[in-house]
Amino acid sequence: MKKANDEVLAGKVPFRPRERCWPYGVPNFDVIALVEPYFIYQTPDKVVMISQGGPEIRHIYLNVSHSKNVEPSWYGESIGHYEGGDTLVVDTIGISTKSFIDSYRTPHTDQLHVVERFKLAADGMTVDISIFVEDPGAFTMPWSAVHRWRRVETTPLLMASCNENNGDFFSLGLAPVPEAAAPDF
Repeated sequence: MKKANDEVLAGKVPFRPRERCWPYGVPNFDVIALVEPYFIYQTPDKVVMISQGGPEIRHIYLNVSHSKNVEPSWYGESIGHYEGGDTLVVDTIGISTKSFIDSYRTPHTDQLHVVERFKLAADGMTVDISIFVEDPGAFTMPWSAVHRWRRVETTPLLMASCNENNGDFFSLGLAPVPEAAAPDF
């Protein structure tokens, strides 16, 4: 973080994941919903959350156990179940250390463990999210946060592209736009 802050103080443009087409990671995914709409779809086997801005797509698999050998990824392995019939509890491990905890570039280790509780408010117009974060390799103690999403049902899912025309045109030393040598599917 000190290196990143020193670069900004020296005049370099700060790194923000969305501006460079990088995934948000978890728990930063929960905070970005203030900026852009999210769409939530549920099937019997999983919940899919789509952020319009990337688009970012997060899969939460329902009523299964974590894999024995979780392969680190941007959103980790998210396993969910319902508690009390109205609260989606999501347990996430295996989050890539390339991601950050928040928009301030707070790093984490491969020990990061995040538990989120999503509950639709009684009025049906907000989703309250309780977030519990522990990472003994990065933090001296676990911490928690609460966030609220406002429900809007009339927003269309728009196509948003990021990579096109997103170069470092003014030689500011921006973080590179991610590229894959081969598809991951």
